[in-house]
Amino acid sequence: MMEMNGNDGLALARDIIVNTGKNLFLTGKAGTGKTTFLKKLKESAPKRMIVLAPTGIAAVNAGGMTIHSFFQLPLAPYLPETAFSSGGAKYSFRFGKNKIRIIRSIDLLVIDEISMVRADLLDAVDNVLRRYRDRGRPFGGVQLLMIGDLQQLAPVVKDDEWRLLGKYYDTPYFFSSQALRKTYYCTVELEKVYRQSDLEFLSILNRIRENRCGSDILSALNSRYIPGFSPSADEGYVRLVTHNRQARDINMRELQKLPGTPYVFQAEIQGQFPEYAWPVEGSLVLKEGAQVMFVKNDSSGEHRYYNGMLGVVESVSGDGIEVRSRDDGETIALGREEWTNARYVLDEDTKEIREEIDGVFRQYPVKLAWAITVHKSQGLTFDRAIVDVSGSFAHGQAYVALSRCRTLEGLVLGAPLSASSVITDRSVEEFTREAVGTAPDAADLQSMKKTYFLDLLSGLFGFRQIASLMRRYLHIAGEYFSRLYPVQLGEYRDAERDFHENVESVAEKFSRQYARLVNDSADYASDAVLHRRIVSGASYFREKLEVAGDVFSDALTEADNTEVSRRLRDAVSELQAAIDLKTALLGFVVTDGFEVSSYLRKKAVLTISDDASGKSGKRKSGRKTADGKSGQKTDRKSSVRKKKSEVPADVRHPDLYRRLVEWRNATAAELGLPVYMVIQQKAILGISDSLPDDRASLASVPYFGKAGIEKYGDIILKMVREYREEKGLSIFRTSLSSDF
Repeated sequence: MMEMNGNDGLALARDIIVNTGKNLFLTGKAGTGKTTFLKKLKESAPKRMIVLAPTGIAAVNAGGMTIHSFFQLPLAPYLPETAFSSGGAKYSFRFGKNKIRIIRSIDLLVIDEISMVRADLLDAVDNVLRRYRDRGRPFGGVQLLMIGDLQQLAPVVKDDEWRLLGKYYDTPYFFSSQALRKTYYCTVELEKVYRQSDLEFLSILNRIRENRCGSDILSALNSRYIPGFSPSADEGYVRLVTHNRQARDINMRELQKLPGTPYVFQAEIQGQFPEYAWPVEGSLVLKEGAQVMFVKNDSSGEHRYYNGMLGVVESVSGDGIEVRSRDDGETIALGREEWTNARYVLDEDTKEIREEIDGVFRQYPVKLAWAITVHKSQGLTFDRAIVDVSGSFAHGQAYVALSRCRTLEGLVLGAPLSASSVITDRSVEEFTREAVGTAPDAADLQSMKKTYFLDLLSGLFGFRQIASLMRRYLHIAGEYFSRLYPVQLGEYRDAERDFHENVESVAEKFSRQYARLVNDSADYASDAVLHRRIVSGASYFREKLEVAGDVFSDALTEADNTEVSRRLRDAVSELQAAIDLKTALLGFVVTDGFEVSSYLRKKAVLTISDDASGKSGKRKSGRKTADGKSGQKTDRKSSVRKKKSEVPADVRHPDLYRRLVEWRNATAAELGLPVYMVIQQKAILGISDSLPDDRASLASVPYFGKAGIEKYGDIILKMVREYREEKGLSIFRTSLSSDF
């Protein structure tokens, strides 16, 4: 069993990930423990992480999801400053509430098999993370752990796709990502090999990996070429080949050996779908007992199978296919899956990418699998394998296939190797030479840890997002309510100015204080003076946030215009959520102190929970009336969703105003009309201020015409009369301005 504390590279990688915020590229030869490192990290790291990979089988091996699936990305190329759009599919990055919470809550994004990730895909991920986290920081400020070996399989990019991407990227590899180039990331290369204990074989693999495959290496490998080698089924040999055609021929020979009736399933093809692009055979021939591999994830959402999963045909007839999974022994009744043949073109005028679908292919999602391609084998390990990479056509193919084997004795070559079979990419070699020199030394690591500690404090005591959300709400509300409710808007603007003076400005000064204390301390993580200052600051800012949150807890959101109401509700909801989360985090620090691991766990829980409010108790509100005097303090829920119908401070008779609004909303819902077609908000304000006692005085209310009086006049006058009687108010006349 591999132990991190016995491997300097693994220990350093873990230290960087757990105790700093720096991005890391973890690389190393095949079998150096990268996958095992990831598994152990998932078990014990204090950070909230998600694990992604570029392909289905790589994602399963890593215990995560595919990049495309998690971020809901189309398979089109992603070009910076453009948006893919075709047939409703686009790089729109619109997620449900739960997915947004997950994205905002993660501390660490792990991408396994990074060698197969294209630069444009990494930039698409950056775009998503910026949208839902921090727009001003690459990848939204989340830490990246990229795991893989660039000497293994390269990213797949078609010629027509590269004609688009080549305008933006030097190479298709992940290290050409524009977003990644804006970050500082270090590289740790693992040296100790765990997969191969055969030193001779390990030396051979290293020479191939380092592009030093001379005649002596070829001779040693070709000694494992055994002409006519034909093992029995129980020996457990797996054949690895470079081309789908080779795998198909081998699989058909093995199929013919099985007894029973073969069944043929013809693909359904619409439009143009070239044969070389077929995901499975157009004529899929199966027998009972055939070994198969799934070539597509289960589109039903039941997750019964995934791309790369092996199985055995349990039964087959003209009516369908049942496959027994080699993973769990479950029998799966198959249906047809669908693939599309699409081309991607760039509109030079709009700078948009359009998808043009030329054809559709429908077939059962399996293929024969006594032999598999090298591409499907990445991440797997075999005790015995027959490898034929004499026809290698891409960087890393030969190395990947050979390094799947544990020993030289367990390897049999299907054909002799030549020097031309081992293909390398110079751009990879150049990057690797530069990258291996970025591993941090002890001083670098200590500096990175201190920077991370300060970054966490800056996040806790940073209020720029809340201030921005306040300004956003005030901008929308000011455009619509400035004439209707000037007193109420004035209260909001006062709160925003107070927030700037007593929170934003104070936080900037406070940041210089704790930064000095951290930099001057030999042991900042446990420095008593520093941590007392942190707790004191958390207490101060929590109190100020509660005041601001209380002011905006009943912010105006209801308008006659449906779109304006939606924008107001969205703005208030985001503002309230940000205030609630920050208040709860500060409250946690006040009670529990600032310890990194516990703080990260609490932050993740609060970020992903439905309601971060309530953690810091109820807010007290000292609302102002229209004349500016302080009203009676009342307890309020912090969530906008739970409050009663809002009543602006400008309203003279808030109870009547509320009744009119509730009646108006109910009437509009019953009639299926927009609320303003029943009665405008401006008219409600006029009625609740003037208390009209007859139709003549009701007609003097601005924005309430004859049609409204005919339909609803008696109802409204009755509501006003009942209200006046309840309050013991006499009839009076008020001159109303028509300018609300």
